Amino acid sequence: MIGIIDYGMGNLHSVSKALERLNVDYFVSEKVDELQKATGLILPGVGSFKDAMEILTQDGLSDFTVKWAKSGKPLLGICLGMQLLFEESEENGETTGLKLLPGAVRRFSGVNKAGQSYKVPHMGWNRLNFNKPMHPLVDGVENGHVYFVHSYAVQTEDKDVIIASADYHQEVPAVVGSGNVMGTQFHPEKSSAIGMKMLENFTAVVEGRKQAGEYVYNLSSH
Repeated sequence: MIGIIDYGMGNLHSVSKALERLNVDYFVSEKVDELQKATGLILPGVGSFKDAMEILTQDGLSDFTVKWAKSGKPLLGICLGMQLLFEESEENGETTGLKLLPGAVRRFSGVNKAGQSYKVPHMGWNRLNFNKPMHPLVDGVENGHVYFVHSYAVQTEDKDVIIASADYHQEVPAVVGSGNVMGTQFHPEKSSAIGMKMLENFTAVVEGRKQAGEYVYNLSSH
């Protein structure tokens, strides 16, 4: 059973509908005691990193999500939800994230290496480049395009957490993970067959049909 974390800033409807199309049992809740009954969690997100962390912290959902991840249970962050997995973001002022993955969230500069301006946000379909094609989240996923909408992107020196990337005037970590903690910068629920396959793969991890490995990143040791 997948629990979708509702903190008032998520794309709950589209994620729910995608799981329904996959015939996956799920529920949506903002309550820790209810979410604890799930076997896998999805952390969606649309909007500001700073606002999201304030709400998650006030409601006790940030501590709960960190403990959940470190206990070895599957967690999938989507879009802003993926960014929240990292250490910090500069959006609306420096804000500390969940610190489950190494890296920081920075705004696209809007100027490429040749000094030419480009459009921000990064919006539309972009092709994935697989760094770890055998990772359980992307296993069996064909090369193709997925749907992005974001003005901020993760920057990390630990390339081991990048499962797949996209190119938008810089490398954009598009699928990330460390063991049971996973995330997509794009919206899989809006990314046609490729995105649906990834949600299906995450469901397989939750149900024990695919093995994602153990959570290995520990910020205190870095």
